[in-house]
Amino acid sequence: MRYLIILMLCLVSLSNLSAQSKDLMGFTPISAAEQRATEAKFDGYINPSNLDEWMKYMSARPHHVGSPYGKKVVDFMADKFRSWGFEVKVERFDVLFPTPKVRELELIAPTTYTAMLQEPPVAGDTYTEQTDEALPPYNCFSIDGDVTAELVFVNYGIPADYEELDKRGISVEGKIVIAKYQGSWRGIKPKLAAEKGAIGCLIYSDPADDGYVKGETYPDGAWKNEYGVQRGAVMDLPMQPGDPLTPGYGAVEGAPRVPIEGNPVLTKIPVLPISYHDAKPLLAALGGPVAPGSWAGGLPLTYRIGPGPAIVHLKIEFNWDLAPAYDVIATLQGSTYPDEWIIRGNHHDAWVHGANDPISGMVTVMEEARAVSELVKTGWRPKRTLKYCAWGAEEPGLLGSTEWVETHAEELKKKAIAYINTDGTGRGYLNAGGSHTLEKFFGEITEEIEDPTHGSSLLDRRSAKSRADGNDALSHFPLSALGSGSDYSPFFQHLGIAAFNIGFGGESSGGEYHTMYDSYEHYKRFKDPDFRYGATLVKVAGRTTLRLANADVLPFEFNRFSKTVSGYGKEVIALADDLRASTKKENTLILDGIYEEVVAPGTTLNVPKPKAEVPFLNFAPLQSGLYRIEALAGKYDASAATKVSATDRQKLNQLFKDLERSLTDDSGLPRRPWFIHHVYAPGFYTGYGVKTLPGVREAIEQRDFVEAQQQIEKLGKVLERYAAQMEQIIGLTSVKK
Repeated sequence: MRYLIILMLCLVSLSNLSAQSKDLMGFTPISAAEQRATEAKFDGYINPSNLDEWMKYMSARPHHVGSPYGKKVVDFMADKFRSWGFEVKVERFDVLFPTPKVRELELIAPTTYTAMLQEPPVAGDTYTEQTDEALPPYNCFSIDGDVTAELVFVNYGIPADYEELDKRGISVEGKIVIAKYQGSWRGIKPKLAAEKGAIGCLIYSDPADDGYVKGETYPDGAWKNEYGVQRGAVMDLPMQPGDPLTPGYGAVEGAPRVPIEGNPVLTKIPVLPISYHDAKPLLAALGGPVAPGSWAGGLPLTYRIGPGPAIVHLKIEFNWDLAPAYDVIATLQGSTYPDEWIIRGNHHDAWVHGANDPISGMVTVMEEARAVSELVKTGWRPKRTLKYCAWGAEEPGLLGSTEWVETHAEELKKKAIAYINTDGTGRGYLNAGGSHTLEKFFGEITEEIEDPTHGSSLLDRRSAKSRADGNDALSHFPLSALGSGSDYSPFFQHLGIAAFNIGFGGESSGGEYHTMYDSYEHYKRFKDPDFRYGATLVKVAGRTTLRLANADVLPFEFNRFSKTVSGYGKEVIALADDLRASTKKENTLILDGIYEEVVAPGTTLNVPKPKAEVPFLNFAPLQSGLYRIEALAGKYDASAATKVSATDRQKLNQLFKDLERSLTDDSGLPRRPWFIHHVYAPGFYTGYGVKTLPGVREAIEQRDFVEAQQQIEKLGKVLERYAAQMEQIIGLTSVKK
C-alpha cells in the first residue's frame, strides 16, 4: 500500500509538472510557469459562500435606478473594494429614467375586463411581499398615451409576422397590437408596430414560451406563473444605447440636454407589458381568421388574429425625471504597463430584486477582485492595470456603462486592452461571446477548467452538448458573435475595444426574468443553489482577466478570426443570391397568376405586387479584403512573438491593443452612427440579436441595393486596414533577432 501511495503521488506530481510546463498563449515558458502558479493560488482563494452572502444582501430589497436601496448596494460594493485595497471612485451620471404614473388597460367590447397589472406575492417567498418598494410592471421609455382601438394579434411582432399579415390582407393601421415576448428583443415590437401604423402595443409572455407548458410555475417550480410580467426598456437600442438626453457624450453635470419630446430613441406609440393572466381575456375576445399553427401559444383558447371585435383602451403616463446612475470603479495599478487597462465588469441595478439578473454575475466580479487582492498580499501584482466596475442603470438601456465610456472615450482609446463582462449566470454549460481574435486564447481556458458537477473540462462538456443536440463534436470552444443587451456594447461596438460576455446556463432556465419573482429565494432553489457554477465562473473570468493582464505579448491571433469573418462573407454573398432566386420565383408565380393559396375556408392570400429584381452586386472589395486577411492569417506565429526583443514586444502590444479598433469606421453604420464596428452590431430589427457584417447584410435584407454596394466598398476598406495592421504585426515577429 505504501508503494502504491508513493506511485500515485509521483503520477500526480508528473501530471502537475506537465500542466505547469504547458505553453500559454502570450507567455514565455518562464512566465507561463509563474502564471500557472499564480492561478493555482487564485483558485484557492475562491469561496462560494461569499457569493451567497453578497447576493442575499444585494438582492434583499428592490434596487432599481434611483431607489434608496440601490444606493445602499453601491455603497456596499464600494466599501468592499476599498477593504480589499483597491483605489475606488464612484462616478455619478444623471440620466433620464421615466417611471409609471398611470397604467390602465381594459377590454371594452365585446365583453369587459379590467387588467390587474400587478404581481401578487407568492407563498414561501417573503421577498415578493415588498410590492410597495418595487416598480410595477412597465416598459421604460414608452411614450405617454391614451388610445382606444380594435386589437390585432401579431404573434411575436417581428418582420416575418407582418409579412404573414400582409398576405392575409390584415392591417394594423389605427389598431392596438398584442405581441408575445420572445422572437426578438422587446423594443422591436413597438418599433415595428408603429412603422406599420399601429397606435398602441401590448406585450405578454405566453405560457408556451415562458410558463406552465415549460414546467411547474413559481413557487412550485422555476417557470413564470400567470401573474408574472417581464419589465424592460423599449428604447430604440439598435439606434444608440445610453442616456437619451445626452446622445454621444456623458450625462455629467452641466452637459447639454436634448428635448424629451420627439426624442428619436423613445417609442412612437405607447407600450405596456402584461401577464398571461391579463392577456387571456383579450385574446379570447378576438375574432377574425384563426392564426397560423406556428403562432398558437399555450393558453386554452383558439388563437385568432382579429382585428376586433375586441376593443381595448390603453392609458399610460410617466414621470419623466432624471435619476442618478452610479458607477463603482475599483482600480489596481499595474506594475509594468500601468497605462494598459484590463476592464472587468457587470451592472448592479435591477428591475426589482435581480438575484439572477444581475447580482449572480456581479458577485462573481466581486469575488474575483477579492481573490486578486489576496494575491496582492503575497507580493504579486498584475503587469497591467485592472479595473473592476459595477455599472448603474444598465436595465433602462446600458446607461451607466455608456455614459462612462462616452465620458472617458479618449483615455479608453489609448489605454483599454479588453473588457470582460458577466451578467446573469446559473447552472449548466459555459456560454461565451467575444472578439474572435481572442477565441483561441479563451479556448485554452475552457480546456483546463473542470465543470464542477461532471468533472470533465468545460470544453468537453460543451462538446457533449453539441453532440446531444445532433451536431458535431467541438474541436475548440466557439465564441459567439456579440450583439447587444449588456454592458460590453459601448466598449466593443462604439470604441472597438476587444470584449467578452461570459456566463453559465442551460440547466437553470425559468420565468423570473425582470419580474418580482427574480429573488434570492428563487435563485437558491432553481438556479445555482450552492454557487458552485458561480465559483467556476470566477475561475473562468479570473483567468481571462489575469492572463490578459500578465501576458508578455497580448494573446491575439488571426486564424480563428479569418475563418469566422470569411464565413460571414460567404453568408452575405449567398444572401444576395438566395434573395435574387426567391424574388425571381415569386414574381414568376405572380405574373403567371398562380400565386393564390387557400389558407382557411373562405380565405385566400393576397396577391402581392411583383418586387424589383435583385441586381448583381460587386462583392470584389469584400472578397479582396477577406482574401488578404486569409493569406496573412497563417503567417503569424504566436510562439515567435514571445521571443522578440522587449522593445518589439511593446510595439506588438500597441498594435494588438488597436487591432479590434481597425475594424471600425468613425462614420458608423447607416442611420445609426453611434455603432462604428463593421463586423459585429445588434440588428436594426433584432435588437439584442447580432448582425455580422451589418452594413452589408442589413442593406441586402432591406432590399436597398444602392446602399448595399456602398457598404460593400466601405467594408472592403475596413478589412484592408485590418490586414495592414496584421502585416505590421507579422513583420515584427518574422524577422530573426
